[in-house]
This record gives sequence, structure tokens and C-alpha cells, in this order.
Amino acid sequence: QLQASGGGLVQAGGSLRLACVASVHTFVYYAMGWFHQAPGKERELVAAISRSGESTHYADSVKGRFTISRDDAKNTVYLQMNILKPEDTGVYSCAADFNSRSGVPTMMSREYDYWGQGTLVTVSS
Repeated sequence: QLQASGGGLVQAGGSLRLACVASVHTFVYYAMGWFHQAPGKERELVAAISRSGESTHYADSVKGRFTISRDDAKNTVYLQMNILKPEDTGVYSCAADFNSRSGVPTMMSREYDYWGQGTLVTVSS
């Protein structure tokens, strides 16, 4: 139900834009998140956006570099990644939390109901 795309190989300092399309009829009721799993490490939340899009949350490691946004008309959530660093390398997955609290981004991975397959981002130094 979630299809992520936009990953690829980029040099350090470059940019990528990830997109995640949700095949649901009520996308407006889903809070969305992007997770990053680096090689050999656990998956971690990098950005989350509330149902309405009015609130967002970022991991400290990406603040000021990444921006999460959503287009409810297209059932899509985006992750704009700028000033990429080699440590940003890994698989990025999107996730959806159905019927979450309005205006509140979902922080905990266990609260997400649906997961996409992920897209690989490789940042070369």
C-alpha cells in the first residue's frame, strides 16, 4: 500500500527527493513518517508529519537539511534531503499511522500501521 521512490547514488553535499505514494482512500487520516536504516544499524525515525501537515518532527541529525511534506490530493508524502552526508546512506522507508491524533506527528515506530518497502540512498564521500 506504500510505494517509496527517489533513492539513488549522490555525492556528499548533494540532494535527493524521496516520494511515497499511499494506495488508500483516506490518506488525510494518516500521519506519515520516514525512517532510515543504515547498514548494520537499527531503523530510526528521521521525519514525521501530522495528519493535517501542520506539525512536523525531525531527528536531530537531519534538522535543517531534510524537509518532510505531504500532498493529500496525490496521496503522497515527500522527503527533501539536502546537504547529504555519507552517514545518510541506507534504506529509507515510509510508514503510515491510521487515525492518529490530529496535529500530532507519530514518533514511535510501533504506532505505525503500514510500511513501504524502502528505497536505497547511497551518499559517496
